[in-house]
Amino acid sequence: MTTYLEFEKPLAEIEGKAEELRALARNNAEMKVEKEAAALDKKAADLLRDLYKDLSPWRKCQVARHPERPHCKDYIEALFSEYTPLAGDRNFADDHAVMGGLARLDDMPVVVIGHEKGSDTKTRLERNFGMARPEGYRKAIRLMDLADRFGLPVVTLIDTPGAYPGKGAEERGQAEAIARSTQKCLEIGVPLISVVIGEGGSGGAVAFATADRVAMLEHSVYSVISPEGCASILWKDAEKMREAAEALKLTAQDLKKLGVIDRIIKEPSGGAQRDKAAAIASVGSEIALMLAEFAGKKPAEIIKDRRRKYLDMGAKGLAA
Repeated sequence: MTTYLEFEKPLAEIEGKAEELRALARNNAEMKVEKEAAALDKKAADLLRDLYKDLSPWRKCQVARHPERPHCKDYIEALFSEYTPLAGDRNFADDHAVMGGLARLDDMPVVVIGHEKGSDTKTRLERNFGMARPEGYRKAIRLMDLADRFGLPVVTLIDTPGAYPGKGAEERGQAEAIARSTQKCLEIGVPLISVVIGEGGSGGAVAFATADRVAMLEHSVYSVISPEGCASILWKDAEKMREAAEALKLTAQDLKKLGVIDRIIKEPSGGAQRDKAAAIASVGSEIALMLAEFAGKKPAEIIKDRRRKYLDMGAKGLAA
């Protein structure tokens, strides 16, 4: 069953009516409903296009969190061959919220790392809803070190509400692990490509996305804090999340204007969840294009350009 967001309720009604007509026809061969169903399909397609034509920042947050959007595991299975997962931080445990390992992208050997939210109740609990603990970031550091040692490009897929804020995570050095992961992103002498495929929440996302090239899917979000968290702090009212989403400038379009990201990857009509295969293929094409920009570049040059990129960040305003 399709999961509809709050603002998609009118669409749910139209698509539901079309499906009801077809269900009746399946049970009664004499009923001719295809013409009426096709008219409803067209009406639904027009409404879907209108709904997604100019989404507000809050609606983009809802789309970015859609449970049926393709997740990191889906991208790895579809885009990468010979994927060999590597587990553990060699210190405490293996964090299932972070997956990563060696793989091939169009026959190019790479290291891929990403947040995995899970796709049903069981896997969401196992993956901690994509919220990494310190050992997840230390695993990522280990994989980035491995990539640097063997000259392999790194691809990171970002989809997290933020790092896990639990007591145990704090006791094991959550902030330090995030800081060291961010530092490692700046230090490696191989190309680092990041794509925000859903939510890019706070330092938990930055720890993987301090990259040479950062791309975002059209309806993904990337922010220092969630709109609900921001509203709770500023107005003591989480229900003001719509105002917070506007103020945070968390959409791909705003962040491209600000110079925080480099590319926006177009999504199928109605979001990535409506056509997973097309969305995944678009991401794969953009990753390949971004990696091609580093052909022949030496490690020292890559590190210098990456550091300059982040030192210059903030010079570009929304009015530019």
